[in-house]
Amino acid sequence: MDAWPLRHLVLRTPRLGLRPDDDEGLFELVEVAKGGVHDPAEMPFTVPWTDWIAKDDGRAMLQFFWGQRAKLTANDWSVTFLIRHEGEVIGAQDVRAQDFAVLREVETGSWIGQKFHGHGFGTEVRAAVLQFAFDHLGARIARSAAWVGNRASNRVSEKLGYVQDGTLAVAPRGERLEHVRLRLDAANFVRPEWKVAVEGLAECVQLLTG
Repeated sequence: MDAWPLRHLVLRTPRLGLRPDDDEGLFELVEVAKGGVHDPAEMPFTVPWTDWIAKDDGRAMLQFFWGQRAKLTANDWSVTFLIRHEGEVIGAQDVRAQDFAVLREVETGSWIGQKFHGHGFGTEVRAAVLQFAFDHLGARIARSAAWVGNRASNRVSEKLGYVQDGTLAVAPRGERLEHVRLRLDAANFVRPEWKVAVEGLAECVQLLTG
């Protein structure tokens, strides 16, 4: 028996490798974030974490991910996959669930360093974790959300088959920001031509499915 079996989990796509976060990878991720994630004039996230990096050099970011890892249980979990392209960390993809054994729902969120935008990585990584959730964990519904003005994220969702499921108002910088809530049922998933390769799931599946 392994004390932390998630360390064996790997997802592979035609161009990307995804592994749950580890300390070495998180320090790489902080450097990616320091290089820029979005236009500084905009705030696409419900929590303005990118505004804090210049003030604390990424400490709050590390503490957040450490906290998510520390409190993981089968009934309430969040797994942050570090996205690597040609061995280099380029961003992060989260998959979260509560009471998964009963609800069979996951929620996803992701970001990619600004210098890696425009290569289709966002679509590829989202398609990877959706296949993982639907085909390997047995999820029936995947949820997400994006700022109305986040055209790239919303295009990815549309391509993969999501439908709008209401709106959410937040104020990350003290001003109202409208987010579109999105829902994807497994039957409506617009699948890519490739299949994600999954390694190490047998060791950790009980941690995620209960």
